[in-house]
Amino acid sequence: MAKKVVATLKKEGGKAYTKVIKAVKSPKTGAYTFREEIVPNEDVQTALSAK
Repeated sequence: MAKKVVATLKKEGGKAYTKVIKAVKSPKTGAYTFREEIVPNEDVQTALSAK
């Protein structure tokens, strides 16, 4: 699946986006899950700081 995303981001106009992967702890079980987002380069810091 990652190969498709990487290939899409390498196309024309795709370089303005970044794939952000965050580890989020579940309050119910305490286990960590990963949340993936594709955001514009300008919004990377806001996506990482948002809870």
